[in-house]
Amino acid sequence: MRVAPFKAQNMSNHSYPCAGGGEIGRAQVAQAEACGLDPEPSMNPILLKPNGNGTSQVVVNGRVWKTVGAREYYTHVDALFPHVLAAYEDLARRFDVIVIEGAGSVTELNLRGVDLVNLGLVTRIGSPWVLVADIERGGVFASVLGTVSVLSPAERALFRGFLINKFRGDRSLFDEGRRMLESRSGAPCLGVFPYADDVRLDAEDSLALDRRARTSAPAGATIAIVQLPCLSNGTDFRLLSWADWIAEPSRQRYDFVILPGTKDTISDLQWLRRQGLDAWILDQHRQGGAIIGVCGGFQMLGEAIHDPEGVESTKGSVEGLGLLAAETVLTNRKTVHRRRATLASGLTFSAYEIHLGVTTFKRPTPSFAYLEDGTRDGALGDRVIGTYLHGALEDPNLCAELFGVPMAPGFDRTITYEALADWFQEHAESVDVWLE
Repeated sequence: MRVAPFKAQNMSNHSYPCAGGGEIGRAQVAQAEACGLDPEPSMNPILLKPNGNGTSQVVVNGRVWKTVGAREYYTHVDALFPHVLAAYEDLARRFDVIVIEGAGSVTELNLRGVDLVNLGLVTRIGSPWVLVADIERGGVFASVLGTVSVLSPAERALFRGFLINKFRGDRSLFDEGRRMLESRSGAPCLGVFPYADDVRLDAEDSLALDRRARTSAPAGATIAIVQLPCLSNGTDFRLLSWADWIAEPSRQRYDFVILPGTKDTISDLQWLRRQGLDAWILDQHRQGGAIIGVCGGFQMLGEAIHDPEGVESTKGSVEGLGLLAAETVLTNRKTVHRRRATLASGLTFSAYEIHLGVTTFKRPTPSFAYLEDGTRDGALGDRVIGTYLHGALEDPNLCAELFGVPMAPGFDRTITYEALADWFQEHAESVDVWLE
């Protein structure tokens, strides 16, 4: 059977370019990979990318539409719903099964009239659905029974049962709880799933990032990653298991300081100054540390960032860190590309660009990488590296060359997806009822 993922509306600053153009949420990219598919905009027709100031950039069918606040967004639901249905119908014509993911609670009664991602969509297309309850959060009985109690007749008619996820310990201790839930809800439990400690997935958004240093730092390669408020594509750093994430100045001297990507470069640069991290970064550089900027972090390394049209914030300009003789102008045109790139050493790697803005240099500056289309990326300064290439630091060979330490191979996603499939098959019950 040909299976495809679908999430009508996702909210995340972790996104990825599709081969045919446009960007979608990283979670749907992982789901597409698990299905053996190349991700495409139809799998996530609406992506909300938070700016950190109560507004979000709305990406529709992979392309930037507009920036709106939460309340204003809901006034556009009637205009957005046709895009959701068209994307679903496009997939439904080409695939045997569509696995639809909801968002947040499925029974937000106050939002029922503007719901285009949960049961509002389910009832519109007549799809059977199951409830997944996270027992680790607590309150699983109230969650399942409360949800069932507020379903409309149309929603209840399509409800096929519930699953209990992230169970820790002896699952037989929950047997009686399971029977109670089935009796009171009138629906079957389709499985009690243990917490999968050994499965590593890409973080869906910055809230899901594991920021703990899991290993000791190699000699000569201590790393600090600045935890920007509007951090984007934190998946860039999953190989750097020894890195410290910091949100304020530290007394420690680091060999490398990384400024990651951000959804709102100017506001995060202003936050950097309020935290005193701008002076701290410059001091780290004076003491011999190397500063690495990725995407928005690269833009911060220059002398100035200009936003003449108010693309990401209010119109205006802000002074950069001055580590590169460069200026960036933010524009409405968004660059979204997959790339093959090569370092001066000859090392070739895969990466991708997702950014607003054009960076120009005041004098000739060595490039970080050379792209397969003949253009160049980023800059190399005096212990300063800037690049627009997300995913560069996901390459273990590049990390080994950049940080001067041996790196373990990157984890194989295929193995991860197979492990998840085995885990699901082992613990799921009554799967046939899902599609009835």
